[in-house]
Amino acid sequence: MAADTASPVTEACPIVEVLDHVAGKWAVGILVTAAQGPVRFTELEREVEGISRRMLTLTLRKLERDGLLVRTVYPTVPPRVEYTLTDMARELHQTLVGLTSWAEKHRGEIAAARRAYDEQQTAATV
Repeated sequence: MAADTASPVTEACPIVEVLDHVAGKWAVGILVTAAQGPVRFTELEREVEGISRRMLTLTLRKLERDGLLVRTVYPTVPPRVEYTLTDMARELHQTLVGLTSWAEKHRGEIAAARRAYDEQQTAATV
């Protein structure tokens, strides 16, 4: 293959990676929380239910690297760090709001479908 042409697989990999970053379990909560305005690490830690400090740090770095968050360090003692959404992330936020609204609207139906499926699987193995 010529050096100036990329295979579909090569082109798809970054898309898959970006989708993994923005649609991941923790990224959605971080982006939705940060959409309220500048947010500090401890606020994110409180708001994003179940996330560990390490996972929060790693996810924030990925989102910053992808150009979705801006990290601002203020020269205070101790240093104050805030995260804000970029314009690109604000655009993404609209999609995430729709997705989370859909999930909230249908979570009861999904739970019922799972119970019915599990009961059906249990009955089939007996």
